[in-house]
Amino acid sequence: MTGDVRMRDVSADPELACSISPVLDIVFSRWTTPILWTLHTHGRQRFVELERRIAPITPKVLTQRLRQLERDGLVVRTYHPEVPPRVEYEISALGLSLRPLFAHLTEWAENHLSSVEQAREEFDRRG
Repeated sequence: MTGDVRMRDVSADPELACSISPVLDIVFSRWTTPILWTLHTHGRQRFVELERRIAPITPKVLTQRLRQLERDGLVVRTYHPEVPPRVEYEISALGLSLRPLFAHLTEWAENHLSSVEQAREEFDRRG
């Protein structure tokens, strides 16, 4: 076997079977999308501003997600050594590169969510 993904047995590795799985884990894990959307829409923000805009997220969860997003390169954290210290978060260039994806998802939602709701209602009636 070579290092070429096409030559590997994809049934042995779920990530190879669905190459977008890592992307889904990064971008669509709980709270990630609202955080990125808020930073994209409102620009650079302090922690408390984010927390207020993304209620009911808890401070602990917001801290964890921001750290992960910073680690993934999607968010930039800036520390200002003032008294009191100030920390701001903003979406990175890499995070902004997700804009077309979110635009497509928004378009899909506008065009198809009513169909999903209708299908759910029909399914529940058969129930």
